[in-house]
Amino acid sequence: MAEQRELILKLGQKITDRIGHTVTVDDPEYWGLAGVVTDEMAEVALSMKVRVPATAEEISKKCGKSLERTEELLKEMSVIGLIEYNWENAKHEKQYILPMFVPGCAEFMVMNTKQVEEHPEIADFFEQMARLPLEKVTPMVPPGGAGIGMHVIPVEKAIPTEQKSASVEHISHWLKKYQDKYAVGQCSCRTQQRVRGEGTGDIEGELCIGVGDMADYLVETNRGRYITYDEVMEILERAEKNGYVHQITNIDGQNKIFAICNCAVGVCNALRTSQLFNTPNMSRSAYRASVNPQDCVACGRCVEVCPAGAAKLGQKLCTKDGGKIEYPKHELPDNTKWGPEKWDKNYRDNIRINCYDTGTAPCKTACPAHVPVQGYVKMAAQGRYMDALKLIKHENPFPAVCGAICNRRCEDACTRGTIDQSVAIDEIKKFIAEQEINSANRFVPKVENHEGKEFTEKMAIIGAGPSGMSAAYYLREKGYPVTIFEKEQRAGGMLMNGIPSFRLEKSVIEAEIDVLRQMGIEFKFGVEVGKDVTIQQLREQGYKAFYVAIGAQGGRKTGVPGEDAEGVVTGVEFLRKANISEDAHALSGDTVVIGGGNVAIDVSRMALRSGSTKVSQYCLESRDIMPAAADEVEEAEEEGITIGCGWGPKEILTENGKVKAVVFKKCLSVFDEEHRFNPQYDENDTITVECENVILSIGQSIEWGGLLEGSKVELNRNNTAVADAVTLQTGEEDIFVGGDVYTGPRFAIDAIAAGKEASVSMHRFVHKGHSLTLSRDRRQFIELDKDNIKVETFDNAKRQVPGKKSGVSKDTFRDLRSTFTEEQIKTEAARCLGCGASVVDPNKCIGCGLCTVQCEFDAIHLNRELPECSNMWKSEDKMKAVLPYALKRKIKITFSGNKKK
Repeated sequence: MAEQRELILKLGQKITDRIGHTVTVDDPEYWGLAGVVTDEMAEVALSMKVRVPATAEEISKKCGKSLERTEELLKEMSVIGLIEYNWENAKHEKQYILPMFVPGCAEFMVMNTKQVEEHPEIADFFEQMARLPLEKVTPMVPPGGAGIGMHVIPVEKAIPTEQKSASVEHISHWLKKYQDKYAVGQCSCRTQQRVRGEGTGDIEGELCIGVGDMADYLVETNRGRYITYDEVMEILERAEKNGYVHQITNIDGQNKIFAICNCAVGVCNALRTSQLFNTPNMSRSAYRASVNPQDCVACGRCVEVCPAGAAKLGQKLCTKDGGKIEYPKHELPDNTKWGPEKWDKNYRDNIRINCYDTGTAPCKTACPAHVPVQGYVKMAAQGRYMDALKLIKHENPFPAVCGAICNRRCEDACTRGTIDQSVAIDEIKKFIAEQEINSANRFVPKVENHEGKEFTEKMAIIGAGPSGMSAAYYLREKGYPVTIFEKEQRAGGMLMNGIPSFRLEKSVIEAEIDVLRQMGIEFKFGVEVGKDVTIQQLREQGYKAFYVAIGAQGGRKTGVPGEDAEGVVTGVEFLRKANISEDAHALSGDTVVIGGGNVAIDVSRMALRSGSTKVSQYCLESRDIMPAAADEVEEAEEEGITIGCGWGPKEILTENGKVKAVVFKKCLSVFDEEHRFNPQYDENDTITVECENVILSIGQSIEWGGLLEGSKVELNRNNTAVADAVTLQTGEEDIFVGGDVYTGPRFAIDAIAAGKEASVSMHRFVHKGHSLTLSRDRRQFIELDKDNIKVETFDNAKRQVPGKKSGVSKDTFRDLRSTFTEEQIKTEAARCLGCGASVVDPNKCIGCGLCTVQCEFDAIHLNRELPECSNMWKSEDKMKAVLPYALKRKIKITFSGNKKK
């Protein structure tokens, strides 16, 4: 056991924030200092008064050391972070201050990045000293913080001009006060949590602004650099865009601050007071946010950025009895006994809960990517097509693709469908996307990280399908260099090679892929990872993380006799060849397609266009449970394709090695009582269908090749990869998987959603010390109860139907479906019931104003409801504010308790 150092123990006791606590060697006040503070430094510090400025000459006299030695020690102590500077005095001479731990030396010590890397215990020291002193006192702190810690200052443009406000509530007030004395440095909280392994994806960088004395301190101790007013404004605006909360120091009274921080919710110790302890008085501004439900479209942007979990999605429709949903308000300590049982120890995850238990808009809930449907529908009605496109691309980079092929789960869930017909959501999205495709000016997202720069960590995407390209889009948007490796000679994956042009024109796909190119994403075609290059070789080339999204590019066979005959191919193989060449004479004679899904329908329609005299399709399922979309089945039948339901292949008859016919047997049931795939047949009830071609479209398989050789990635029985359901990380920590290789064959929108989630994980992974799950938005939404809503008025217009281009569909490979006219867009958009809306809990709101910055509909505003929160006290006077409030609170609690008795 190390020898107890009395001077360090005394120093820890002197500057502790814990009232009435006796410091021991087991406390952070001791071991946090012991590793970096020498006894000689402690002697100097002990000669100083806490938070009282003194010159080197004055300190020299008190500590009994020479001026020269005192100045040397003061410089070392400043670099370490034990003391800070002050120039604000009549003579404008350099003075030194011994601060308390927080705000003070604990965070200054962490801001010395090299030091905290060498002494990681300092990170724990800061974490504990930012928490322990507050555990008992926090509930007794009045609005405004009473000179304890930090204080939220709202986004200035969010402060309503018609409302009276105090100068201290405006960032511009403080910037003008300190004129050109600004510096920027690293955020101590971000560093602390990263070193502790609890980073939440909010990366360190030049984010926190020192003003006045602190600016000089940051520069002279190599913690930061001087910046201009314009640079300050750029940092503040970028912080708002990234969802960082502005906070100012709150320990020097009304007339002085030393920092403006841009705080990340998952790591900030100051914001933790309103989240862990559930005591927002400690940090909230004078403002609260409120939503105008009539203008809100439940896009969820305010929910995503809310640092206190105050904004959540709910509904705006009344219940059947005519009542409005009553949303719970968070309990506050104002007149209630408060202790650890009231804390929210899982606050970092709980603030990421998106939705109230009573639910929200079904369209957003049902969409795998949770695209803000109500939002873009309203923007389309207003003619704001580019704004609508940006809103969609926040969740889905390929709206034109999805407008053509999406399986429309949003429409299936649409509340309007309980009245007559659901809103034609997909057609509206298709119209919006087409405006960009036909425009010379495309929406290309700005590529930059949280510092306005680019990251250097190279990301590798394996597979240029919708999932891989989605991951690439969002990683590049964050500022990463991204390369997509694709074994084919073009991007698009199954979008290009598996979906016929009459459903999705190749020009549409190319237009949206071109945006990725403009963003700077690199494509390497004709490169099969595992064959032409290995993942290990890519690691050696500097790639830090990998997203494997190669899709299910192989076809499956039935296992019946004769399927190896000439003339039998899988649907995947057939579509790939047909999409590459679109040869109208690729087939001759009659064709039988086996399968009942959407891909099988595509195969049948493509076979007809490829020269087949007649196309017949057979599937196990009855018509009512056939997996293909009803409208696609109807389109196939309109083209003359016959569909036989309830039949499974028994044998493929051949003659001279070529297909002659298919024998089908009657399928009695497809699933067993537990709904597992277990078809039962009547072997004696058969039909024989003559044909020259058989195309098997009964499913897809994953072809890994040598991609995973030498890795720790495990596979399931169905050949999909084993990965974490939230992070998509495999047994090989730098390999992530998504799309069909993880879920099995699904739809493009599922793959797109997985790509975005993978980008979140990869971003966190490449910055060591960041948790892949902590404070992560789990994207869990709940559908409102459509059986308990009252819709009193609504637009009576019928669902709009898009027109068709001239031509006979079965004779062309082109897509003859038209989009809505602008008049139809307005009519259809008006049919939306607007059933979802955001709701703000006023007891949790801290008045930062970030929600107002993100809202595109002017639906959420700040109101100055708590002017007392603008009071700023000196730290040494805090008890003058705390004691009267604590007494009033105690009386309230006693009175409330007696009343209950």
